[in-house]
Amino acid sequence: MSESAAELYTTKADFAYLRVKELILSGTLPPGSVIAQAQLAREIGISTTPLREALRRLKSEGLVELDAHRDARVAPLAAEEARDLLELRRSLDPMAVALAAERRTKADIAAMRAALDGLKPLPGNPAYEQLVEHRKFHAALYSASHNDLLIQTLDGLWDKADRYRRLALEVERGQAARDRKAAEHEALLEYVIAGDADSAAAVMREHIDTSLGAQAAWRLRKHAVPGETESDTADAGETDA
Repeated sequence: MSESAAELYTTKADFAYLRVKELILSGTLPPGSVIAQAQLAREIGISTTPLREALRRLKSEGLVELDAHRDARVAPLAAEEARDLLELRRSLDPMAVALAAERRTKADIAAMRAALDGLKPLPGNPAYEQLVEHRKFHAALYSASHNDLLIQTLDGLWDKADRYRRLALEVERGQAARDRKAAEHEALLEYVIAGDADSAAAVMREHIDTSLGAQAAWRLRKHAVPGETESDTADAGETDA
């Protein structure tokens, strides 16, 4: 992108941060890949100084690794992080939709309906924009909780989780699985609008337990545990993925 594009942002470091994050989440910069800073700075139309500032910010979010010599690489995927993300979301997402069912406003309902209208099941190699639409719907749900700390926490988890969703999507999902996720999204919206906190939380727990993040955790654990059989890991994927 050009220098003029970067000038549209508050700072060039902000522009670099958003652009590099997009490259990471889109898979253009895959997990574990080395970031050639001088080349990347030229490609996006900035100097290396704001790029390094952006990389430090991405490091603080766990998306980039930097060493003492300023070498940079995209953080690799890890079974432990996938497990940690799943455990957090199993607790926080059901809480968020339960609160949303109790606190949603007319504006929240309009935002959730609009987000669902633009939502389609993720394909095998989703574009960054498709991941954004998926995030927009879930963000509309948890924003309706009107719990600022909970919203900030879930928002902070989302970028990390998107990388694991992309890993899971390397295995093609059948139409039945895609339809199931679409039905769960519709049910979540229905129960939140109806003010049914218990049902919303129950659907969200099922949604997380069968999510792309759960499948990614299962795949990574399968490769991390020598000698574990496929049936063993399948059981783990159903209970503690």
